[in-house]
Amino acid sequence: MVTRGGSQRLPVLMPDYYDDDFLTRDEILELQDLRLRDVVQRASQSAYYGARFAEMGLDPQTFEGLEGLRRLPLTSKNDLRSGMPYGFLALPKSQVVRMHYSSGTTGIATAVYHTADDLRFWAECVARGMRGIGLTNEDVFQNMMGYGLFTGGLGFHYASELVGCMTIPSSAGNTARQVHLMRNFGTTGVHILPSYALRVVHYCEENSIDIHNDLSLRVGFIGAEPHTEKTRQRVEQMLGVKIYNSYGLSEMAGPGVAIECPAQDGLHLREDQYLAEVIDPETLEPLPDGEPGELVLTSLRRQAMPLIRYRTRDITSFKAGVCSCGRAHRRLERITGRSDDMLIIKGVNLYPLQVERVLMGVEEVGSNYLIKLQTINEMDEMIVQVELRPGLFFDEMRKIETLRQQIVAELKSELLFTPKVEIHQPNTLPTSEGKAVRVVDERVK
Repeated sequence: MVTRGGSQRLPVLMPDYYDDDFLTRDEILELQDLRLRDVVQRASQSAYYGARFAEMGLDPQTFEGLEGLRRLPLTSKNDLRSGMPYGFLALPKSQVVRMHYSSGTTGIATAVYHTADDLRFWAECVARGMRGIGLTNEDVFQNMMGYGLFTGGLGFHYASELVGCMTIPSSAGNTARQVHLMRNFGTTGVHILPSYALRVVHYCEENSIDIHNDLSLRVGFIGAEPHTEKTRQRVEQMLGVKIYNSYGLSEMAGPGVAIECPAQDGLHLREDQYLAEVIDPETLEPLPDGEPGELVLTSLRRQAMPLIRYRTRDITSFKAGVCSCGRAHRRLERITGRSDDMLIIKGVNLYPLQVERVLMGVEEVGSNYLIKLQTINEMDEMIVQVELRPGLFFDEMRKIETLRQQIVAELKSELLFTPKVEIHQPNTLPTSEGKAVRVVDERVK
């Protein structure tokens, strides 16, 4: 027997669900074809898809599988909202064991339903990613994501228990308690928001806690909010551990849709569970590998609430070639933004992550920043408010101005216009316990 996944820490014997990580390309396609036919039939039992398929003249019983994928309708967030509360439920409520509810930060909140099997499939997807980077029952896993209606916390919680880790459900917030738990119980793995990871680092710095000697961390997962590669690298450098990206969304159950392997060369899709497309958000045509577009996902095993060709609005691309880890599941490039959070300033299209990419490359910049959009003299203006890293208190105005001008120049090079930049002392900009709020739009409508 051999150790799989490229990590010496993985046990020799693996549970059956882990074998799905090592399906061949032909096996993946065959499984997708069978499961797509099945999920179309199951989805037709919901009020929404039943009516939609009838309107299109699509017969679920004779649907031709992968060959007919593009005949299926796209599903949007607005469709989910219009079908609230039970329009997408494909089974009797008596078979539903859990409901999650989106935050509604971009509109009316939507519900997602799960059977017991749905929850098991979800936990297995996340557990595959955890085992893939070397987590075992010898690890102590601290889950620092919110629990409750938000899916991020519970998704990793059940997966961690499935792996056999001693799991600490610390949830989000209360940084002093988080660090106390990490020190007391020898936490070796964490699941954390990237913005909050940097706040934990700064707390340790301010309280003279040596992260490398006082903590036992070796691996971490970050996700749930958009972030750049520079942010991941900064978290990795400051914590002194390997940090892996995970991707998911409530509509597809939650985290676990795609997770990095030890090679960290793209995020491996769980293609036995999710069928992915990358399309042009305007023409809706499929795009070739390497060309960024909108990610569209179909859930292949969901029972309670299967979704067909769901428009995630997340911008990414398929990574060409085969991963060195040996997995044949396709890989996604990191999410670079959302097709619905694009900003237009001075005639320039941009995404907030472009600003973050510049800021995280400046050593003196801390973890917190805010992009304010205002109308000044009837013109749209962008004001980028930046905190200094703790310990860097510039008393001389000349030094602050030099740093400000450096940031302005680098942002201008990235954005192709000149934003306003304000430098703030550490811990003075607003923060939130959940996902970081990065853009405040105060423009006159």
